[in-house]
Amino acid sequence: MKDTADDLRAEYRELADLCRSLTPAQWRLKSDFYGWTPWDEVAHLCYFDQTATLSATDAEAFARDTAALTEVLATGKEISAIAREKYGHLDGAALLAHWEPIAMRLTDLLAALDPKARLPWYGPTMSARSFASARLMETWAHGQDVWDVVGRERAGTPRLKHIAHIGVTTFGWSFVNRKLPVPPVVPFISLDAPGNDSWHWGDPASPEFVRGSALDFCLLVTQRRNLADTGLRYSQGSAREWLSIAQCFAGPPADAPAPGVRKVARAPA
Repeated sequence: MKDTADDLRAEYRELADLCRSLTPAQWRLKSDFYGWTPWDEVAHLCYFDQTATLSATDAEAFARDTAALTEVLATGKEISAIAREKYGHLDGAALLAHWEPIAMRLTDLLAALDPKARLPWYGPTMSARSFASARLMETWAHGQDVWDVVGRERAGTPRLKHIAHIGVTTFGWSFVNRKLPVPPVVPFISLDAPGNDSWHWGDPASPEFVRGSALDFCLLVTQRRNLADTGLRYSQGSAREWLSIAQCFAGPPADAPAPGVRKVARAPA
């Protein structure tokens, strides 16, 4: 559990370091993720890191908070607006200073738990290990929006394995979430990982496959890139069908950006 929590902590720190380099104007730049700014991305993470802390420390209080949030969302208010109301008095630098201690405390809390301990969340309970991996995935995905806004390339790290694993294990759910039949043949996944490593899931003898960069795969399953803007190689059956709708995060069906929308020109880091 400590290793997973350490990876989450490293993901938080990488994003915080990037945000410390933002100018006041950059904090307000609109991204291609629903027009969210870097401020919105950090506010979103801060909101759910606070509720995650509640989940890890007081399940009953988390249940009450979830019920209240559900009522507000039922009125049509979006989570981005809720976060803006909660933290709108803070500028980018102050929001970052508010978020970092919350994120670090959460990693400490998760590190102390049994990996199999069940934590409540928005839907089924999760094991502490899966909970930490899911927070890492969300931090990485929303962090990617910030990297894209400033036009800087982000190097892949071995932490991508957490995200890739969630992407692979949500194969069936990506179809169920859209009320589509789950294909009977599961693709074999073979990814080129950072550090000249490789990661594999499934049966190498499967006629369906996905191969390529772990970074591209993670960008795809978090819907930060269109399949056409990756270098992934895949078979044309269930693998191709899956990659067109892959969604490793909870919530209603969402679509990847259109081809080329987030394939932006990069400035030097």
